[in-house]
Amino acid sequence: MKKLLTGNEAIAEGAIAAGVEVVAGYPGTPSTEVILNLMAKRKELDFHIEWSVNEKVAFEIAAGAAWAGKRALVTMKMSGLNVASDSIANVAYSGCNSGLVIFVADDPGVHAGMAEQDSRYYAKSMIVPMLDVASQQECLDYVKAAFDVSEKIQGPVLLRSTTDISHTASDIVIGKKVELEKREAHFEHDITKYTKAGAALCMAQHRDALDRLAESLKIGDSYITESGIKVNETHFGNTKYGVIYSGAVEGTLREVLRRFQIEISWLKIGLVHPLPEDRIKEFLKTVDRLLVLEELEPLIETEVIRLAFQIGKKVEIMGKLDKTLSLIGDYSFTDIKKGLESLYQKKFAIENNQEIIEDTKKLQVKRPISFCTGCPHRGTYYALNKAIKNLRYKKDEIIITGDIGCTILGMNKPFESCWTEVAMGASIGMAQGFKWAGIKKPVIATIGDSTFFHAGIPPLINAVYQKVPLAVIILDNGWTAMTGFEENPGTVYLNETDTKRVDIVNVCQGCGVEKINIIDPYNPEESIKVIEEAIEYPGVSVVISRRECALQANRRRVKLNKFKVDISECTGCRICLNQLACPAMIFHPKTKNSKAFMEITADCFGCGLCQYTCPTGAIEVMEDVE
Repeated sequence: MKKLLTGNEAIAEGAIAAGVEVVAGYPGTPSTEVILNLMAKRKELDFHIEWSVNEKVAFEIAAGAAWAGKRALVTMKMSGLNVASDSIANVAYSGCNSGLVIFVADDPGVHAGMAEQDSRYYAKSMIVPMLDVASQQECLDYVKAAFDVSEKIQGPVLLRSTTDISHTASDIVIGKKVELEKREAHFEHDITKYTKAGAALCMAQHRDALDRLAESLKIGDSYITESGIKVNETHFGNTKYGVIYSGAVEGTLREVLRRFQIEISWLKIGLVHPLPEDRIKEFLKTVDRLLVLEELEPLIETEVIRLAFQIGKKVEIMGKLDKTLSLIGDYSFTDIKKGLESLYQKKFAIENNQEIIEDTKKLQVKRPISFCTGCPHRGTYYALNKAIKNLRYKKDEIIITGDIGCTILGMNKPFESCWTEVAMGASIGMAQGFKWAGIKKPVIATIGDSTFFHAGIPPLINAVYQKVPLAVIILDNGWTAMTGFEENPGTVYLNETDTKRVDIVNVCQGCGVEKINIIDPYNPEESIKVIEEAIEYPGVSVVISRRECALQANRRRVKLNKFKVDISECTGCRICLNQLACPAMIFHPKTKNSKAFMEITADCFGCGLCQYTCPTGAIEVMEDVE
């Protein structure tokens, strides 16, 4: 049976087919849709699926399940791997009793923000085998393969995808569901395997991890998936030119080869750690000029150069290190064509559609990234900027640290509030650093609710413990909204879930915060006053700006009074638009037959901020809306 699936949908299908029994993760583009797809089916799936509070917790849940004999999957984006790495490294040395697969999605080209890091280095540093998918079919096949390899070596396996694979779709052969024997949960008492108490234990575990890695190579190098894909595959052409590649470049490479009818030898590497060194050496013996194609860091290229030196074969190797290809971004058709032109030392014919491509580029429209219509964060940053102004500070005098998620959009126009974005929860820690560095004027940390639960609590405790004069504004919209509206511990109660809501107020009280206020960002007057008091408070103060994400509220059929403009009163000053940048507003400039005026479209959610900003009172509630 075939299905049209994205890479992430294929991974979800593969996990079901592989007999997974516990799935945990934290949302993060481009990995989010794996659990989203499983969540949509959770009523029919007889296993546990959850959005955990952060990636480290998610991995620990999966590892605990795997130690107890259950197949477990954990999902995260590359930044989440940083968070989970502490526990992954230690579990990797201990091994596991059942299949444990860690799915991580990298983002070459930074389509979703955050550092353009390469997760393959984690596999090397943590002695964990890693499979690197090159197609949507491999997404499904490699999940099954990863569980298979994991159980054979008794250790975790990393499965890596990238944005291009995860977010595009193709026809997938689904295959058969793996038939597993019923396994009762069981955990053995073995401190030599599950603790790190003592050098002898740790070194023995290190030796075991290396043995598992070597075993994974024996299995993986010749592994053929259910649909017939060879994880590592060599093709020898009648030529001295060769390409070694891995991951998402495969589809584009094949397209370039087909388009220009290029005959070439190639080596595809699906198991990127450990690398198939013997296979690479055999390939090197057959070529004189070689192009290495891999997105992000030159991990394979560096090893290929080392292996060529080791066997004494003189091969001209092109890739990132000789600057044939960029160290940055994903590879387009043009990039790979350029690499092959360098390899062959000649130009291939320009594509016939080049003119169309150039014309298309001229049609691109740049759109500023701002808050959605009705987003409560708009009201929070509006009130924050007003409070700073009312306290007679200049805007460039007050450092406001930002955090991950929708809340960071406060760095953009018209608010331009946030100065920094580092990592989940880092806004509160960074703000303390600014104070200890000697910044005399107030420093304010902003953070979203999901991010606060993820990693904002420890730095808040630290601020209380160290008595840092700091104002923290938690923008609580009740959802992990940026990645697709996933639930978090503070999400409103949902009928289809069996969870308990955790109130941020109680958490802050438990952290020792003595000054806590809740504001409604749709009430600017009160919000400005409360934020002013928080900024001037001599200790740690927390303002919780609480209002549900407008898009989710709208889906739950929450209705508010909408607003309209009385054109006779509107002067066309654009103060409302300049201060709020609400997408529901359309400005009509002056014409021969009409004065300038603002229009509020039917997209209005009803936050009412525009009415507060209007200096002429031209914005009013529509009477015909409940």
